[in-house]
Amino acid sequence: MITKLVHIIIYEYSYIQLYGLTVLYFFLLYYGIAPIFNKVCIWLEHKGVLHKISIKEVTKRQKKMEQIHSLKSIFIFGFSILPILYLVRINRIIFLPDTFINSVVGIVLLTIWNEVHFFVIHRIMHIPFFMKYVHRIHHKSVTPTVYSVYSFHWFEALLLSTVPITILPFLSFSPMAVFLYPLVSILLNYSGHCNYRFGKGNGADWKLFGTRHNAHHSSFKKSYGFASDVLDKLSDNISQRWRSKK
Repeated sequence: MITKLVHIIIYEYSYIQLYGLTVLYFFLLYYGIAPIFNKVCIWLEHKGVLHKISIKEVTKRQKKMEQIHSLKSIFIFGFSILPILYLVRINRIIFLPDTFINSVVGIVLLTIWNEVHFFVIHRIMHIPFFMKYVHRIHHKSVTPTVYSVYSFHWFEALLLSTVPITILPFLSFSPMAVFLYPLVSILLNYSGHCNYRFGKGNGADWKLFGTRHNAHHSSFKKSYGFASDVLDKLSDNISQRWRSKK
């Protein structure tokens, strides 16, 4: 049933219809999950499980700004389906069967690829020119919130939306993996922008995820990775070795 529905959507829906469905999907991910995620964080804070990172009050003006830019980003994200749809219809992208294993493995691979993709784009965004004219929009949220996750300049949103098109022509995934990945991605995004963390900034590395990205928003440096600091450490390692050889 699901496979048949996917086939109908991919091959019988128009590009305009697919664009509209994609925009609606990202709209629901953002406006549907953000308030729920925020309330869960507040509840877990009351239970002593989570702790707020920055106690600075976030203004209504910031939240409004974040949602305006996020709405623009959502309309940009909608275009990401169009080249994928075209390549599927000319058999340049081949989907795997929608099995449980294919879906899980696909989501894991997309998560890993997104980590690499985001790190590269994020480093580019911190080049002075892009920082001044593009990435500054995201950094207006000095204290991030769940509504900061899509708050980008339109050009940055366009670059970040290229995650699937930069890997699907070269590696096959199940349609369900591609469909579910934005959900996994935004949940990780919420975790990094919600201004909450496990513990008080100490302990295992996975507990510091929110701390790292929170600090990045205020310091504008370090922690360029998405959900992991592996590429940050690797980059620092390479830089140190390069300097030591000079």
